Amino acid sequence: MRIALIGDRDAPFETGLRLSMPGQQVRAATVEGLVGLDATGEVIPALAERWIVTDDGMSYIFRLRNSDWPDGRPMTAEQVRDALRRTLRDLSGTSLGLDLAPVSEVRAMTGRVIEIRLSSPMPDLLQLLAQPEMGVFHRQAGSGPMTLERDERAVRLSLLPPEARGLPISENWREGTRVLAIRALPSRAAVDAFVAGEVDLVLGGTIVDFPLAPTGPLSRGTVRLDAAQGLLGLRVLRPEGLLAEPARREALGLAIERETLLAPFNIAGWIPSTRIVPVSAVGETATERWSNSTIEERRADAARRIAGYAGDKTLTVALPEGPGSDLLLREIAADWREVGVNAVRARAGQAADLELIDTLARFGNRRWYLNQFACAVRRVLCDPKADELVRAANREVDPAARATLLAEAETRLTAQQGYIPLGAPVRWSLVRGDIQGFAENRWAVHPLYPLALAPT
Repeated sequence: MRIALIGDRDAPFETGLRLSMPGQQVRAATVEGLVGLDATGEVIPALAERWIVTDDGMSYIFRLRNSDWPDGRPMTAEQVRDALRRTLRDLSGTSLGLDLAPVSEVRAMTGRVIEIRLSSPMPDLLQLLAQPEMGVFHRQAGSGPMTLERDERAVRLSLLPPEARGLPISENWREGTRVLAIRALPSRAAVDAFVAGEVDLVLGGTIVDFPLAPTGPLSRGTVRLDAAQGLLGLRVLRPEGLLAEPARREALGLAIERETLLAPFNIAGWIPSTRIVPVSAVGETATERWSNSTIEERRADAARRIAGYAGDKTLTVALPEGPGSDLLLREIAADWREVGVNAVRARAGQAADLELIDTLARFGNRRWYLNQFACAVRRVLCDPKADELVRAANREVDPAARATLLAEAETRLTAQQGYIPLGAPVRWSLVRGDIQGFAENRWAVHPLYPLALAPT
């Protein structure tokens, strides 16, 4: 099966813990963690064949499968424990590290049993342990479930024998499986390769390149959209001039008509948002900001705030190169002109006033969204007090008290007006025919392992 991943040519071979989408895909296929994700984004066993959660939610106990490392040595709980501890240490200062902050201890209980203890209940722990960055290395090698070969044109990923994956030996195990030929390509080249029949699947499309997706009558059904969770918005990079005051920064958010923002993209079901943490991640009692005002009333308020500033009212916006960026900026600029602000794209190398943020959520909890704005991750317009509230929530056992702390942190970040939410991120794929092993899901995760297991 031939697959194009949208990204730089060498992205599949990235090392370390800051991975692009192609790097994440290859890491997840070749370096298993305790658990993994299936085609629908649900958690499945990997190095751990089963697990239990204690009644208080403060401890997860995993039983490792009975298998060997690639070098033939038996896998032990102590080795997996040490690898997990190294990864948690190396993730310090990243948003994923903050997501995993409630992990207080990783210990080996017996030869094949690992326990992860928490400082507070963490229902999304399994989802985080399934992230590609949490793959377990032994002597700088992963344990599969696939092995990688590289040639001049593509990466070839092949399934390891079942006994190497902790499964019973089978003589005919290759039947009903397939080798994956992977290439990382720029978005336009990936789409062209799909249209020409050179690849069967394209993964990793975003709003930046969505206009490149084929939409003619012959391509009906090939463009697949995920109802993804995460952040799509504008982050303030330079809180000076027009952007020096929170009230004027809020005016920019007031002026955007989100319900029509993506109309030129013709994306059905896109969910706009006016909040750092979308309503879906907070609960039924949450409401959108400014919900009692019409767009005309909001723009009148925004225009008054902008008119009170006597300086330059032109803002530069940094966006990735692509036709989708052009369309998005055109719509935003039109809305801002209504209140007296001129928006232009930042030139290469130019210090921009704002930048586009387009990030997929690792899990659906309010804490993930707040961690994206922590001072350890983004130092411009961060709030140490909000960070402390999130840390306090990580230590809080009572769910109601924890929710209160996180709500207060969100309130502080919202008042700072350092981020202009637009809505949910856009993720799309091109799929030829009815490919088994592929399914849309809310995480926009399409692991390669299920594609190799699917029948040819």
